[in-house]
Amino acid sequence: MKRTVSHASFMRKYLAGSEEAVAYLNSVLEDGDIPFLLKAIRTVAGAQGGMGKLAKAVGMSRTSLYKTLSPTGNPGIHTLERILAVYGVRLGFFPIDKSPRPSAHQSSSRQAHL
Repeated sequence: MKRTVSHASFMRKYLAGSEEAVAYLNSVLEDGDIPFLLKAIRTVAGAQGGMGKLAKAVGMSRTSLYKTLSPTGNPGIHTLERILAVYGVRLGFFPIDKSPRPSAHQSSSRQAHL
């Protein structure tokens, strides 16, 4: 009896729920890695009906959508807004934390003095 599931199967099941998909996309966007965001959108699309369903919802051809969300895709902000709106998500802006982070050595030595 198989007791494990593949990562892809788990993600499809987990991201089928709207709240989970929104939380996942938000966390990916917060990291600021656009190629990974495009992959995350493809993953959510797969979990929620497929690229064909998403393409129809945003009024794009599947081919155009695949190119837009490919690793080399460069979607405009308007296109991303339309795609994300399908999942009830919008883009946001967050301040960049410019405070220096202590190195592992500084952090552990500081804790030793406390």
